[in-house]
Amino acid sequence: MACSKQEAAPPPPPSEVAYIVAQPATVEENLQFVGQVEAYRTVQVRAQSGGVILERPFTEGTQVRAGDVLYRIDAVTADADARAARGRLSEAEARLANAELMASRLRPLLVGNAIAKQEVDNAESQLLQAKAGVEQARGAADAAEKRLKETVVRAEIGGRVGRTLLEVGARVAGVSDLLTTIDVLDPVYVSFRPSAAQQYRWARDAEARRELAVGGKARVVLFMPDGSEFPRLGRIDFVDPVVDARTGTQQYRARFENGDRLLVPGQFVQARIRGLSRDSAIVVPQRAVLQQMGKEVVYVVNDSNKVVLREVQATGWSGNNWLIETGLTAGEKVVVDGVQKIGPGATVRAKPVADSTATAAISDSGARR
Repeated sequence: MACSKQEAAPPPPPSEVAYIVAQPATVEENLQFVGQVEAYRTVQVRAQSGGVILERPFTEGTQVRAGDVLYRIDAVTADADARAARGRLSEAEARLANAELMASRLRPLLVGNAIAKQEVDNAESQLLQAKAGVEQARGAADAAEKRLKETVVRAEIGGRVGRTLLEVGARVAGVSDLLTTIDVLDPVYVSFRPSAAQQYRWARDAEARRELAVGGKARVVLFMPDGSEFPRLGRIDFVDPVVDARTGTQQYRARFENGDRLLVPGQFVQARIRGLSRDSAIVVPQRAVLQQMGKEVVYVVNDSNKVVLREVQATGWSGNNWLIETGLTAGEKVVVDGVQKIGPGATVRAKPVADSTATAAISDSGARR
């Protein structure tokens, strides 16, 4: 029986892919960072006077006003000290009155030599000593009165009072014991830390430095944990001049009005900067950028319709597109659709992308806000 040679299967046709032509454009950067909410001001409440806490009239976690009573401390000893100091002041004032009277009687007698000058000098000296004694006693009385008043601990500022750390019946040693804290929540700060590479790029860009400086035009928008946008924009009001040696980053801080108390200290949010644009930037749709071995790559179709793998550096967002920092040049054909069925060196049948939404996003990305 004759063996017939099996004919070889024809090669598969080239895969069809869609591409966009990389073109430089002016785009708005969509920079996103993890931000953390901080209180506008935090005040530690400490007792200046020692003793047992007798009363805590405030409710934890509520709003208090400046001057509101937070704690009352046993004032028996302080009250006794204040009364004793007032008594010593009265005694000193009586000695002063007597010294003034004695000096006023002796001064006229000196004119007619009816008394020795030494006696007048002694009277004047005693008067000065009596005045000094009054001042000393008055200072001691004021200090005692202050210690008495400090047995009532009041809020120094208005804000949200935190959890109490010492309850009724506990003994307070003095300033070493922290009683509670008060946080000012309107406005609040949100801090975020751009990467070292991002900071270096801003440092080289004069316009970015100007817009991101305190008082610059850049605005910060927040996205809450549920994805919703915070209704008010923030402004950068502080840039730490020192780089954190542990992370290599600098702290940026934005201020937000928070009358509705939606932002709470310690909360994590997404912070995005608006108002920064890039000239001659190349952007490609998100789906064109692949992650391989921890690197970002795209497929490029060359003049021979062959696929070339190109490593790129995608540094940020612009609308729904990646902003390509390095790896692409203007005029190159970047594969957008069909990337799953091709590989480096493959021959393809390439055509311009038909996704009008994607092409519109590329051309209009500079107008996005």
